[in-house]
Amino acid sequence: MTLETPAAQTDTAALLERIATLEARLAQVESAPAMGIEDRLSMVVFSGDFDKTMAALIIATGAAAMGLEVSMFFTFWGLSVVKKQKVFEGKNVFEKGFTAMLPAGANKLGLSKLNFFGAGTAMMHKLMKDHNVTTPAELVQMAQDLGVRMVVCDMSRELLGVRDDELIGGLELGGVATFMGDAARSKVSLFI
Repeated sequence: MTLETPAAQTDTAALLERIATLEARLAQVESAPAMGIEDRLSMVVFSGDFDKTMAALIIATGAAAMGLEVSMFFTFWGLSVVKKQKVFEGKNVFEKGFTAMLPAGANKLGLSKLNFFGAGTAMMHKLMKDHNVTTPAELVQMAQDLGVRMVVCDMSRELLGVRDDELIGGLELGGVATFMGDAARSKVSLFI
């Protein structure tokens, strides 16, 4: 028979208390494994390329149709997706340059590969029409109809000289905090 010293008894009691605390915390984690995570998809749309935009819009509308809350954050070249027109008046030389170079609207985007000065995009539009595939502009409208939250990066809008009257309706203005607030609660976050 061995007798424990008072110090050993204290160490054992502290260890048992610590084990009980850890078991309680583990039970709490197991009962709510995704605490704070919601059925959401958050997406950064950085590219203004036709093919990448199609993928982003198809994923967004598909996720929304499946019941997920979807937010799309349009930044830099992705702003072209949600533009409706080009406005040059009242802009400085840099803003006019970006306005001239960047497309205005989802149906005017170029392919990321094989664009061939617009011929590749024209072929894609023809193929889509022949196969009755929804256009990018129609997908943007469908996303809005499905309740997809569409946020325009205010900093990118200012840097590129994109004014509110150049954008389609139904958009929100926001910054990185807006996106991060959505992404922090999302099951899925994508960067396209």
